[in-house]
Amino acid sequence: MSIVYNQEEKFFNLHTQNTTYQMGINQYGYLLHNYYGRRIADVSMDQLLDLNDRGFSGNPHQAGRDRNFSLDTAALEYTGCGIGDYRISSCEAVNADGSTAVDLQYVGYNIYKGKQGIPGMPAAYDNGGESETLEIMLEDPCTGLRAILCYSVFENMDMITRSVRFENHGDGTIRLERALSACLDMQPGSWDLIHFHGRHCMERQPERLRQPHGITRISSKRGSSSHQHNPFVIMASPETVEAYGDCYGMMLVYSGDYAAEIEMDQMNHTRLVMGINPDTFSWKLDKGQSFDTPEVIMGFTHEGLNALSQMYHRFIRNNICRGKYKNIHRPVLVNNWEGTYFNFTHEKLEAIASEAQKLGIEMFVLDDGWFGKRDDDYSGLGDWKVNEAKVRLTELVQTVNSMGMKFGLWIEPEMVNEDSDLYREHPDWVLKIPGRNPSRARYQLVLDFSRREVVDYVYEQIASVLSSCNIEYVKWDMNRSLADTWSAALPADRQGEVRHRFVLGVYRFAERLISDFPHILLEGCSGGGGRFDAGMLYYAPQIWCSDDTDAEERVLIQYGTSFGYPASTMGSHVSAVPNHQTGRISTMDLRGAVAMSGMLGYELDLTKLKSAEKAKVRQQIREYKKYAELVMNGDYYRLTDPVKDSDYCAWAFVSENRKKCLFYLVNLHTRANAPLINVRFRGLKPDANYKIQREKRIYSGAALMYGGYTFPAFAGDGQVVQMYLEETKSGTAR
Repeated sequence: MSIVYNQEEKFFNLHTQNTTYQMGINQYGYLLHNYYGRRIADVSMDQLLDLNDRGFSGNPHQAGRDRNFSLDTAALEYTGCGIGDYRISSCEAVNADGSTAVDLQYVGYNIYKGKQGIPGMPAAYDNGGESETLEIMLEDPCTGLRAILCYSVFENMDMITRSVRFENHGDGTIRLERALSACLDMQPGSWDLIHFHGRHCMERQPERLRQPHGITRISSKRGSSSHQHNPFVIMASPETVEAYGDCYGMMLVYSGDYAAEIEMDQMNHTRLVMGINPDTFSWKLDKGQSFDTPEVIMGFTHEGLNALSQMYHRFIRNNICRGKYKNIHRPVLVNNWEGTYFNFTHEKLEAIASEAQKLGIEMFVLDDGWFGKRDDDYSGLGDWKVNEAKVRLTELVQTVNSMGMKFGLWIEPEMVNEDSDLYREHPDWVLKIPGRNPSRARYQLVLDFSRREVVDYVYEQIASVLSSCNIEYVKWDMNRSLADTWSAALPADRQGEVRHRFVLGVYRFAERLISDFPHILLEGCSGGGGRFDAGMLYYAPQIWCSDDTDAEERVLIQYGTSFGYPASTMGSHVSAVPNHQTGRISTMDLRGAVAMSGMLGYELDLTKLKSAEKAKVRQQIREYKKYAELVMNGDYYRLTDPVKDSDYCAWAFVSENRKKCLFYLVNLHTRANAPLINVRFRGLKPDANYKIQREKRIYSGAALMYGGYTFPAFAGDGQVVQMYLEETKSGTAR
């Protein structure tokens, strides 16, 4: 049993293979958080609780003369508001009488095998008997607001998922103003926050800082998870590094506005909460109605940051991503965007496809500009009909298929240009506040995907195109943030629901797409990595990692992304030089190594490549196919930190049985009279011998991990060392 309830001492233990999560019910009916850490026996950990009389920290009425229990200092499992806990709240509400207090007290529990989904939203799934679920019912006795805390334990994955279902069991209307998915009152001590900030073309840059007293907030109000922040945070002990130390992860399975808030309080206790951003949310709950929060994926390890990353990688690959391409080779593609932008003809596309076939590329993708009146980004969005004067789509698909390649197509379903037939027919279908001129971004407006009729109309237009010919890949883009949020379909007292309903509309569209076209590989995109989250990965097993295709910057982007997301989710392409975003000229080897460490593609005009470059492309594709299984499903190791050691970066993929290893070292900046670079491998068997391809010498795993491998000085920027190691029974290690 992974979930155990001790009836006598009234505590729950949630056991994974290596961790225990414990909460208990105290004598006053409150659910307290006792412990989350390394696995322990079924004994109470309530000795960790702070039960002391603290000045200006009051006591609940039912505590009588017991001044040692205060909601303001207790480690609470899920917190209400307005009743004496002055720290971050998990939920807030306006009650029927106008009061704003929420007092959640224990009612009961339910344990069952397996895991249920969340209506209308992505969530981790059970592959057949691998999880167990605990539901704990809390309720405010005055208002009838009930919070059902749902915990699913994936024992062998060392992961726990959490969500909350709110139900109105009272007689009046309740308005939720904050409805977060998880609260974690952490073990006493100092903690470092690791989060992933950025901007368009430079996403998910890791930043580590000591959590101060007070509140730190990581959030998005852009209508998507955003380029600027990511809905994944790590709390680590100050001594934690890649290979050892305590660290907790919390990842939200959601693609809209979110917030992660961390507070160190007066007693040096730290609270972490995560969920839908309350700044842009409210939800009206009439009598008998309910509301489900998105899910949080939570993990702990004492073995350092890389171990935590690998836990998330395995879980996302096995329990979030779905569909045909979940665990199989993804086709190597060429996308015409940076090769032609809008300026293409049917004949030009055929020429690129013909060159792609000669080089061993497996898929041709037609990007923006194939529909409506779309020769630039000022018009055409929303008119999802093929512009036959520009490209004869059915003919092009047949031509590409006859070359032995698959065909893919770009779409941007949530957006519309004012210069479009769709907008002229339905100007009320966009998010726009009456009496105000809307803000534009990329000269486009946002369709009101909170409305089912809008989602269905756009879906049917795009589905008609996808059904017209053999399209096997779709790139779904979103090229602006939300603003002017107002829906013509909702009354004034429900306008706070629009943004969450918008996200539900996105998920409804995505679910229909992958259900009706299960053979299609869906790749997510939002100006690159602006919606790179577990919510979208539930529908699209890979996401365009960034619009920045510069290999040197991609090293940093993919490094930061790897803390939470596996390489199999990162779309990564070799592009032309000088690079279109930075103007930098980098070697073909560097561009290839970085792209081959994700899901490989090419983003350039192949007809302009020189003979030597074409030969290099053929070589890269051959090598990528050889190692694709290792990149997709191997354990990923960050072997250096390119933020601190900005001159170089090393990483590796190791097979689950630890017999194979693919290693990369890239030299980003050459220095005069530079010191040698020594890199220690990880993940090998210490007592095994390994043969490095193209070397005669045999090395022991212990030698490579404990002593490392020393590389000579590089001549020139952008040099790459690729090493493939395989366990061998022959020869003697030196």
